[in-house]
Amino acid sequence: MNYRHIYHAGNFADVLKHAVLARLVTYLKQKDKAFRVLDTHAGIGLYDLSSDQAQKTGEWRDGIGRLVDAELPVPVAAILEPYLAAVRDLNPHSGRDGGITHYPGSPKLARMLFRPQDRLSAMELHPDDYETLHRLFDGDFQSRITRLDGWLALGAHLPPKEKRGLVLVDPPFEKEGEYERLAEGLARAYRRFTGGLYCLWYPLKKGAPVKEFHEALKALEIPKMLCAELSVRSDRDITGLAGSGLVIVNPPYTLKDELDILLPFLKERLRQDRFASARCFWLRGETALNRGP
Repeated sequence: MNYRHIYHAGNFADVLKHAVLARLVTYLKQKDKAFRVLDTHAGIGLYDLSSDQAQKTGEWRDGIGRLVDAELPVPVAAILEPYLAAVRDLNPHSGRDGGITHYPGSPKLARMLFRPQDRLSAMELHPDDYETLHRLFDGDFQSRITRLDGWLALGAHLPPKEKRGLVLVDPPFEKEGEYERLAEGLARAYRRFTGGLYCLWYPLKKGAPVKEFHEALKALEIPKMLCAELSVRSDRDITGLAGSGLVIVNPPYTLKDELDILLPFLKERLRQDRFASARCFWLRGETALNRGP
């Protein structure tokens, strides 16, 4: 209940998460049929990078700040286009003054990419953050904002009535046992909605039980799970976040190739020391067998 993403909005972890989120939404739009995005830990939706909180850490400067107005290789620019276009739409004068002031959280980013038939269900438990999120989407008939523990949404809100959709699970990891809860939550959700896309975020930091988490996911025997990890620095001498990872269930068949292009670029562009690293690999499944939802 004490976590505030405003201190971290737009950082390197957000860049990876939101770049992939934008690719997944873009993929779902390839079919005319409507889909729903379910965001279980939605936050406030839109972040003011000029606020005292964001300025205190300045983490966005080493994340989205290194990308938004940069010259990018053509293949990377194509992959990042939906994500960066949304950020630029919120900051129409970014190129002129050399910075940005607003950054979209996951629900806002997804909503900016929607067609008229697509829908958003966003869950937020913190009372103040819920009120802020609710005001942001007030009057938007394509969005439903609910004050709810996001873990409960993995049972109660699946499957969506559209029968197509993306479930983003991005908990704050401020409690013990969150890696275990993430694996258990996926198991519960997948039983109800086997055809859905899932995107699970997790931190990489010193002592994190990442290997055990991956093994727990493999034990679920879900056929198609892709993993992407980006670390911008060594975790040897720090206690904070060194990197982050995503597990994508039922990934689009194009995603692995896209990440193989994107991750090495992000490693070099966002690195904070010489120990930066990136990898993309299958936890289960292989590209030839995967055609997505």
